[in-house]
Amino acid sequence: MIASREFWPRWAESLRRYQLHDLVASFLEAGSPLALLGAQAIYFSGGFIKSDQLTALAETLEEESEARAFASFLVHDGTGQ
Repeated sequence: MIASREFWPRWAESLRRYQLHDLVASFLEAGSPLALLGAQAIYFSGGFIKSDQLTALAETLEEESEARAFASFLVHDGTGQ
């Protein structure tokens, strides 16, 4: 199993391409219960679609500290600031 943080640069790049990085970071920093619901939905769909990236995303959303760390990555580290 690949650690979820290895996918962060790819996810951040995709979110920046569609200019969604600030919106996603805001939701993640707020500790939204939607993140936990999203993680559960991804786990549920795992019976239909197997993907290391989806599993990593679910793990990131499930752990509040990881979600906030990814939000910080989107805002700061990913831009080279």
